[in-house]
Amino acid sequence: MELGADCFEQKLPMLEELILASDFLGLDIEFTGLRSIYPKGQQTSLFDSPAEWYLKTRRSIQQFTVCQIGLSMFSNMGRKSNKYLAHSYNFFLFPTTLGIMDSEFSFQASSILFLNQYGFDYNKFLKNGIPYMNEEQEKKIKQDLLTGNWKVRSTLDKDQMKVVIDEVTRWLEMAQEGDWMTLPDITGFQAFEVQLVLRQALPTVWTLMKDKGVLVKKVSRQYRWCLENSSRDHDDCRREKILLSARGFAVFFQMLVKAKKPLVGHNMMMDLLHLHEKFYRPLPESYEQFKLNIHGLFPVLIDTKNVTKEIWKELSFPRASNLLEVYEVLNSDLNPTKNSCPVIIHASECIKYVETKYPHEAAYDAFLCGSVLLKVAHLLLHRSTGGVRLEPTFPQYLGVLAPYVNQVNLIRACISKINFSGPDSPSSRPPTLILKVKRWPGVDEEQIYYEFKDLCKFDVRRFTRNQFLLMTNKFKENASGEFSIL
Repeated sequence: MELGADCFEQKLPMLEELILASDFLGLDIEFTGLRSIYPKGQQTSLFDSPAEWYLKTRRSIQQFTVCQIGLSMFSNMGRKSNKYLAHSYNFFLFPTTLGIMDSEFSFQASSILFLNQYGFDYNKFLKNGIPYMNEEQEKKIKQDLLTGNWKVRSTLDKDQMKVVIDEVTRWLEMAQEGDWMTLPDITGFQAFEVQLVLRQALPTVWTLMKDKGVLVKKVSRQYRWCLENSSRDHDDCRREKILLSARGFAVFFQMLVKAKKPLVGHNMMMDLLHLHEKFYRPLPESYEQFKLNIHGLFPVLIDTKNVTKEIWKELSFPRASNLLEVYEVLNSDLNPTKNSCPVIIHASECIKYVETKYPHEAAYDAFLCGSVLLKVAHLLLHRSTGGVRLEPTFPQYLGVLAPYVNQVNLIRACISKINFSGPDSPSSRPPTLILKVKRWPGVDEEQIYYEFKDLCKFDVRRFTRNQFLLMTNKFKENASGEFSIL
């Protein structure tokens, strides 16, 4: 099911119920870009420590934004049943713009082409995206609302606001106390801003938000005082109501945090960075502080990339290059527990996923994450019990997944995973190679890379004038078994 700004607030109570009733949550996020190519020399490398990798990646997280979040909420359908019901939702998001609050973000051409290839609807992102903010931004808006010092940032909004104030001022000159006028076609945050500015500028008006626009009523100063100081439950400009609308998805994010349900993703490191930056607080400079913060927000993380990477080697499954391929292998006859795996049923609002694949649609990928988790956990439990047929509970599944909990896959760094609940494990990469160059004056890292790139994927770093360090995930020797340039 798709949710945008037009219906998000109405769905919040239902979404909270689904979260609380779930056993775990599958997550996937789509971004406007992945990694900035600037500044040069700041790309991640197999030589990077986790802290170095984090600082490099932090810049990209601050530059790009989230355009879609997929969440799939899995709940067991009965104590003695190994059936799970999955409620999957796509949330289109767009940064909050309210008052002087504004955001800048970039688009990366390769990411846009990638999402276009899979049918991403940019109109839903740009025109109906759910607003969001982090805690620092919320503090600023609260301060502006408390002081009553409301300002409009953009030139377009300022021009529109001037027209509105002029129109209402002319009407006030002719209107009698108790008369109404309508400002049509003003909705969303603009309706909040119009009301706040009118009330601030004109002491003899009161405003209300209606479906067709904003209603303006001429009142006496005394009656205005009474309205401002009486019960404000139905006041459209009530601070709490404005904040609820402005916080948008951040309200739902806090529901996720409060519920403390296991959060499941696939290669989810970038997802976690964006969750922290966009909905919690700006990413700290300290890598260790980031780890502590994420662990406090989500105490149980499971990265299916990390889980399946090890199991694939043990069971000699065919190589799977993406999440959908992992899911299909586990659904095939290659999986010895295929016929006893948990049955996963789509909720009625998600029936489009029953027959059709939607790779890289966030809710579908979130569903795949949760499904892969259940199937892999069942396989592990089956092996640990000697193949006895079971009707396992989700806590039993979590038990066999314990070695993988809070271990999140890391791409292109000196270690292969980050431990969010303790110290990171030492590097398990192959040892660094030292390459000595003879009779090639002035050679640089890029030339070395192109000389050996057909052998394997690796990173290169200058060590001395004629020596270079080579770091790779795997070794692949050439015909002579040497790594040297003569």
